[in-house]
Amino acid sequence: MKVRGLDGVADRFGLGYVGSALTGHEQRTGSLVLPYLRPAKGPHGVATIRFRCIADECVRDESGNYLAPTQKESHRGHGKYLTLPGDQPRLFNTKALITDSPFIVITEGEFDAMVWESVGVPAIAYQGTSSWRDHFLPALMGFTAVYIIADGDKPGLEAADKLAASLPNAKVIVLGDGHDSNSFLHDFGAAALRERIGL
Repeated sequence: MKVRGLDGVADRFGLGYVGSALTGHEQRTGSLVLPYLRPAKGPHGVATIRFRCIADECVRDESGNYLAPTQKESHRGHGKYLTLPGDQPRLFNTKALITDSPFIVITEGEFDAMVWESVGVPAIAYQGTSSWRDHFLPALMGFTAVYIIADGDKPGLEAADKLAASLPNAKVIVLGDGHDSNSFLHDFGAAALRERIGL
């Protein structure tokens, strides 16, 4: 997480690593664990978990340097993420929905929500361009502004525009030059990222 600039928030989000897996879950060995924490704490504080591939051949170049956050990773033959069987799309970091703030940021992907949280901005994430569900909308209606961060590619821009059409308080923020929130933070810093939403 250090290479992404997220080592300061990794513990807060309960990130983990699968060193060994239970029978039937061996394909998750060596994955990063992204728990979907519920605002309520206690023994039922995790709604679900997702797993992210962090195999060296997928996340490093030929010289051993990490590709992210400035270059696309290469997950050939498999997806970056694995979800528990039968799990439905959910919002990541729902605790941000009850933060005392007049605004919230929505990103495509958990790492980008963590990026915004690392610079002091409440943020939630959805799991990808096809995972948004209309039943997520009511939780966003009470905010003065909902900043939808558009990844700098065609699917990301289209998904942001489609979501904005459903929210009267939405503002689409385009980071430009193919950037997502993580690469923008890496290249320009926390102050520049906050400035993108007028802070």
